[in-house]
Amino acid sequence: MHIEVVPNRNSKPCILLRESFREGGKVRKRTLANLSKLPQAAVDGLRALLRGGSVVEDLSQSFEVIRSRPYGHVTAVLGTLRQLGLDHEISPERCPERDLVVAMIVARILEPCSKLATSRGLGEEAHLSTLLEELDLSQVDEGKLYAAMDWLFVRQATIEQRLARRHLKDGSLVLYDVTSTYFEGRTCPLAQIGYSRDGKKGTLQIVFGLLCNREGCPVAVEVFAGNTADPKTLSPQVAKVRERFGLQRVVFVGDRGMLTSARLREDFEGVAGLGWITALRTTEIQKLVAGPGFQFSLFDERDFGEVQSPEFPGERLIACRNPLLQEERARKREELLAATEQELDLIVQATQRPKNRLQGKDRIGLRVGKVRDRFKVGKHFLLTITETSFTYRRNQQGIDAEAALDGIYVIRTNVPASELSAEDVVRSYKSLSTVERAFRSYKTVDLHVRPIYHQLPERVRTHVFLCMLAYYVEWHMRKKLAPLLFDDEDPQAGQLRSSIVAPAKRSPRAEQKVSTRRTVDNLPVHSFTTLLKDLSTLTKNRVQPKIAISAPFDSLTRPTPLQQKALSLLGVAVSP
Repeated sequence: MHIEVVPNRNSKPCILLRESFREGGKVRKRTLANLSKLPQAAVDGLRALLRGGSVVEDLSQSFEVIRSRPYGHVTAVLGTLRQLGLDHEISPERCPERDLVVAMIVARILEPCSKLATSRGLGEEAHLSTLLEELDLSQVDEGKLYAAMDWLFVRQATIEQRLARRHLKDGSLVLYDVTSTYFEGRTCPLAQIGYSRDGKKGTLQIVFGLLCNREGCPVAVEVFAGNTADPKTLSPQVAKVRERFGLQRVVFVGDRGMLTSARLREDFEGVAGLGWITALRTTEIQKLVAGPGFQFSLFDERDFGEVQSPEFPGERLIACRNPLLQEERARKREELLAATEQELDLIVQATQRPKNRLQGKDRIGLRVGKVRDRFKVGKHFLLTITETSFTYRRNQQGIDAEAALDGIYVIRTNVPASELSAEDVVRSYKSLSTVERAFRSYKTVDLHVRPIYHQLPERVRTHVFLCMLAYYVEWHMRKKLAPLLFDDEDPQAGQLRSSIVAPAKRSPRAEQKVSTRRTVDNLPVHSFTTLLKDLSTLTKNRVQPKIAISAPFDSLTRPTPLQQKALSLLGVAVSP
């Protein structure tokens, strides 16, 4: 028996239950029933029975979910990367190496881990298997990932040039800062003993510097040996921007430890079109305040103003005073002084105890030396050490001199006022906080550049570059997803503060998000990391039908309102 659909010229097709039989050597058909008035579901069920299926009264038992694979977070990140055209910036022509690099970038955002762990995560049965499918990649192992890293290493300069063409132009502000991170292993030439910003004393370090545009979008990164001083990293960046990127007019913005007076003389002085913005060191501020050109009365009406000094000819100096910073430094200094006094009192008591008294200049001095600079305020104490006693007192004159400068910082620049006003100079210097935010994402929050296990210098450089490309995608995602994040999406929020020196204020909408933990659409507010985790619950399910003989098929779970909003903001569509 079988079901046959017979078309009618001017009416609906006729659905008939028929059987075939042989008569006189010919195959004939006999109509058993007219099914035209039955519901379509009943017709389909009967057809399934005739094909050898079985009737299941409980429809929930008609299908079996063989496997569920996280999909929403993969399509969100990969879709954004493709929208940005970053895959084409990596290589205009598609190739296996480019797909593997794209996979490592997406995996660095979703599951930052070693290359071995990444290769396992990209397995057919692993948690990033949908990424493998989206990129049409076959089975991936760590050897292929390392080969793709070597392929990327020789293309880094070209990719950075393409990003610079997008985000930098003549006259642009270029933000530059450096950081360091600790290293695992001892055979890489880049790993050297140096200053640890992570508080890992005695560990091998690498240093890397990040170039961003004025909004904080990363453009280029360079890795240096761990014992490289911050100012020494500047010259290669100036050459990179002017020669490789072809920018003749540019303004570098760097902190006081980067753009030192020596660097400014050697790398910037006399170079046409090359501007800079930085700040004075504490010792330089002390000289400026002691000179005849500085008056504290300039802060009577405003919290910043331009001053002149013969020590800095041809430069503009903008002195700023932040009352909140002034209070914080005074509070912290008093706490550190009190903590130091508590430690010094123990030594005084040791020299006066009746038994086993601490004596001798050497022994007393050794104990005092261990305590004196523990809290970095030893300069504020006057010490007297004899063979049998120890006394101390605060150097109140030095404390008062330092306190007079609390909250004061001075920004210096060679950019004329016709190009940047004093307020714009301050704003430009404070934009360095966007690079610091990038370093936090790089090292602790999202991308986890550390620990570094690679031993070849080329692989270390490529690992850091991969993290930069991942942050490039994350930076753009954060901008689009701002309505769902705790981030302030109001571009006018910076205008809410009373002065450019005053701390930034959140917009009313951002304050409402923080207080209610809900968006204006009454959706829960997330951090970037937790939003990706929420998107990962949007799964791709492999379903096996039981009613009829049929191949398995993929079906997506229905997005929640939050997930649908996130995908809409990113402009990414999901499809099975």
